[in-house]
Amino acid sequence: MPHGTLEVVLVSAKGLEDADFLNNMDPYVQLTCRTQDQKSSVATGMGTAPEWNETFIFTVSEGTTELKAKIFDKDVGTEDDAVGEATIPLEPVFLEGEIPPTAYNVVKDEEFKGEIWVALSFKPSENRSRGIEEESYGGWKNSEASY
Repeated sequence: MPHGTLEVVLVSAKGLEDADFLNNMDPYVQLTCRTQDQKSSVATGMGTAPEWNETFIFTVSEGTTELKAKIFDKDVGTEDDAVGEATIPLEPVFLEGEIPPTAYNVVKDEEFKGEIWVALSFKPSENRSRGIEEESYGGWKNSEASY
């Protein structure tokens, strides 16, 4: 299983279903990678085709297989409306190292609600050696004596 750093570039969304009847939507995205949550800025007034171009960094550890992107419409005075959610598989970026901006389907209640564009890159941890930890017994490298 990969360990390392996942860089997520939240590019834009297109064709989102408008959750705001009176004004343009003010969408934002909550990204979740296992137990880590990060939020984008609110794309004020951008409606159904917001652009963010924001970068987020997640630490990847054992058992990480997907990234969730939940899109909300920011509302003042009431609870934010859920627009939809995309599930982004991470295996391709673990294998390739980098995935250019790609469209992922946004769904809500199993219905298509638009698409979200995300680019991914993955950098494995330096100190992992195929699951075998190097043992240290001290010795001359750790010795403070000077001869």
